[in-house]
Amino acid sequence: MKCTLIVAMGEHREIGKDNDLLWRLPRDMKFFKETTQGHTVVMGRKNWESIPEKFRPLPNRKNIVLSRNKDYVANGAIVVSSLDEIEEHYYSNSNKKCFIIGGAEIYKLALEANLIDEMYITYVKSTFEADTYFPFVNWENWEEEDILDFEKDEKNPYSFTVKKYTR
Repeated sequence: MKCTLIVAMGEHREIGKDNDLLWRLPRDMKFFKETTQGHTVVMGRKNWESIPEKFRPLPNRKNIVLSRNKDYVANGAIVVSSLDEIEEHYYSNSNKKCFIIGGAEIYKLALEANLIDEMYITYVKSTFEADTYFPFVNWENWEEEDILDFEKDEKNPYSFTVKKYTR
């Protein structure tokens, strides 16, 4: 099984603080929704809990939550206790993708397990105070493609670039 990783980060790899996003970028959220819709999304428990209840589970996607607590319940989602269990709930013989959507621990585990064969990374063109960071990646063997360049506007307070990386 191979998965796609999707993340937005600041200029210093910042991705969160106090279990929340660092910015509100409706245009990037639209990209995230369009890209992951109809597919499987895998997230850690803290990431699941950071999503406002009225938006969980993420609609039109199979939601999988990774938690060490085998008794954890995530209404509307499948709970697994290891990345190995994802394959039981993901149909790799279809055209559906498996997206790793965070947080930092889950990104790190998936990258270390060599599960990721493509990544969509939104680079927000600013720095932020954060307590959670995207892990370092060895960029050798990754091909880069520009997907979207967006200049800040009245609804999106930061400019950003989305790049796709493929092994």
